[in-house]
Amino acid sequence: EAHHGPHHNHNISVSYSGMSSKTKQLYLIAYNAICCLGWAYVLALGIPSAIASVTSSLDGGSSLLEAVKAAGANVYFATPSTAGWSNESSPSLAFVLTVVQSAALLEVLHSAMGLVRSPVFVTTLQVGSRIVALHMVNASPRAQSQWGAALMIFSWALVEVPRYLFYVAAIATGDATKGTPYPLFWLRYSLFAVLYPTGISGELSVFINSSKCDTFLGLLGGGNESIMYWYAMAFPIIYAPGALPMIMNMAGNRKSAFKKRFARPPPPPSGLVWPVTDTKANGEEVRSSTPTAKEILACAIEAVNPELAEKVRKERKWRFGYVKHLINMVESQCKSPGDALKVAEAGLNKAYTTFQFISPEGKTTSFASAMSAENDTKFQTGFVKGDLPSPKDKKLEISYKGKQISGEELKAQVKSWVDYGTIEPSAGEAIIKCADNPSWIDLSDKYFVLLGAGSAMGPFEVLMQLGANVVAIDLDRPFIWKRLIERAKKSSGSITFPLTKSQKDCADDDEMYGCAGCNLFTQTPLIRDWLVDLYPNKPFTVGSYAYLNGALHVQVSLAMDAICRDLCERRTGTSLAYLCTPTDLHLIPKEAHEAANENYKVFSKKPFCMLMKLLGGKKFLRKNVCDPVSGVGGEFYYVNGISVAQGPNYAMAKRMQHWRAIIARSGGNIVSSNVAPSTSTASVTQNRTFAWAYEGMPYFKPYEIFAPETSKSVMIAILFHDLNNPDSVANPKNPLANPNQLFSSGSFHGGVWRCAYEIDSIGESSVLLYFSKVAAPYVMAAGGIGLAVGAKIMGYV
Repeated sequence: EAHHGPHHNHNISVSYSGMSSKTKQLYLIAYNAICCLGWAYVLALGIPSAIASVTSSLDGGSSLLEAVKAAGANVYFATPSTAGWSNESSPSLAFVLTVVQSAALLEVLHSAMGLVRSPVFVTTLQVGSRIVALHMVNASPRAQSQWGAALMIFSWALVEVPRYLFYVAAIATGDATKGTPYPLFWLRYSLFAVLYPTGISGELSVFINSSKCDTFLGLLGGGNESIMYWYAMAFPIIYAPGALPMIMNMAGNRKSAFKKRFARPPPPPSGLVWPVTDTKANGEEVRSSTPTAKEILACAIEAVNPELAEKVRKERKWRFGYVKHLINMVESQCKSPGDALKVAEAGLNKAYTTFQFISPEGKTTSFASAMSAENDTKFQTGFVKGDLPSPKDKKLEISYKGKQISGEELKAQVKSWVDYGTIEPSAGEAIIKCADNPSWIDLSDKYFVLLGAGSAMGPFEVLMQLGANVVAIDLDRPFIWKRLIERAKKSSGSITFPLTKSQKDCADDDEMYGCAGCNLFTQTPLIRDWLVDLYPNKPFTVGSYAYLNGALHVQVSLAMDAICRDLCERRTGTSLAYLCTPTDLHLIPKEAHEAANENYKVFSKKPFCMLMKLLGGKKFLRKNVCDPVSGVGGEFYYVNGISVAQGPNYAMAKRMQHWRAIIARSGGNIVSSNVAPSTSTASVTQNRTFAWAYEGMPYFKPYEIFAPETSKSVMIAILFHDLNNPDSVANPKNPLANPNQLFSSGSFHGGVWRCAYEIDSIGESSVLLYFSKVAAPYVMAAGGIGLAVGAKIMGYV
């Protein structure tokens, strides 16, 4: 019920498709300005009328509380006359309230047409609940003439005047975060603390009084009073569980907005950066990710299908329209193994020649040129060996639901996951084979390069437990290296890391922590050079685990790719390791395709799913079954697991890893690239919407959301299998009908591949399921009280 306080940014993030951007801006400025004036008119009538009423009641001997309640009961009926205006021909408060609140229906249209980037469903709920309350107060004399109506009206008006004015300023300046006047910004993100509770209270009073109003109950004619009664009373039941989470969500939004408002300006661009795409009137360079990402994808597809590439370039709604182009790309890759590799090579080549690299001296070159240049600067090498002896009894253990499982218990759990459809049989086989081959877990002579060693989903902790030799790459932040090195000391493994000065010249550990680490963006060539020369006779397994948000994710993926590419070319025996996301496009086994189809037959008949499908149309609960694609080698099945909300940059970053994986495997390198499950990491669950959805998703068989400890344990087991089992698809000696089938095996997807519905279409339903579970005790309690009261009235007790 976000409508009680400041709305989401319905009218700030403007999508520039269709009509010209200037026309859209002028229209949205006019719309918001008119709405602002309308709500200001409501206040201009309501406040003086209420003051006059209070004054009159006090003069008549009433107490202050009685006077305020009487004034509240009369606010809905305010007119120019009651406000003391000389021009009594102006419209009444009720009329203007109805017009200006009804105008908010246009916000749903704005969202549906792409004029703004607000979700249509959320906008509809926000505006719709207001319209319901408006209808009830207009149709119920009892609701109109009680203090709660004034509380509702004033709460609405007091939040809408600054909200619409804020939108006008945001559109005019082009910067909602820092371009709007601070008083408006503060009001936009602070009024909810008072106006959410007051707005909810006022609306509840309208609903309850309407349910007791004979006029309102009789709107459908005699005999239908119960329908109108439950129509009115349904909303207090809905509001009960939703109010507090919405207030907390707005508090989170406020914290985020203020953090962005007062964030330090970004430093000058350096190292690996997006190319310049535009220049502002003041000379400031613009580095937008959209045109660059579009061109990279277009060039990738152009290698096999120029017509589809042109469609990418003509796409004007890239933020929400990128998915269909990725589907076209994957389908094009299915035509032949050669086409799959041509797409990958063309996409990465374009990225290398398009992205720029700015040296410390300020010289700008292409990233390709920077990676081919000679470098005089070199890293020193740090090394710390753990204090513990190598464990004698090495066995595979998985952390699951608070305990460590191994042996037969582990195998039984793996079988349960496979039978339920949460993981693919190939993933289950890989884990069991790893459990049956404890020698695979002897890592005393194995070297793992972790790009992003401190990542939440990285295997650093597990590798330390097993005594591996880890070459750690992470940011030059002392606290990171203190944590990593201290952990390594308490293990039987070792950690090797880059230093800016010789380890022997460091006075103590604190100085060593301060000299450790590197920057994948600004020092990419130096990191590559250091790794190429490090431990020359030892085969490296290079894992790409670094993750950043938004456009930075593409940059860090490209930086890691450059290192992986050059290590594959310059070091014999190099293998690569990736964690694929389940929210992507993957080729899948035919059995997974058929299982999704069977689950759809079951779930499509469930009342809840039928209702959500009816309400959401094509947006909710889309069938998770795509038509197979014919190509050299037969028919190929794929799943569309992309979550549009994650954005095109996330999809591009993961696609680059796919491209490198199939190129490296075709070149003779072992590549372990398996799908990891949806995991409740801190970076995910801090987004309340994702956290709520995760709680409701297990309703849809065979979903299961895993803790980070479980995900890391199972994925390292599959990695060990890929590195040691010569029959694994990770081994390039085993032929595949299409290179992208690399991602079909060993998938621990958490249910995405076999669910009845696409993952991007179950989010709202999952959130609703979560809140229904939260609300269940309250509903049962209310029902129990109702039964008790009814029994008392009927004389049974």
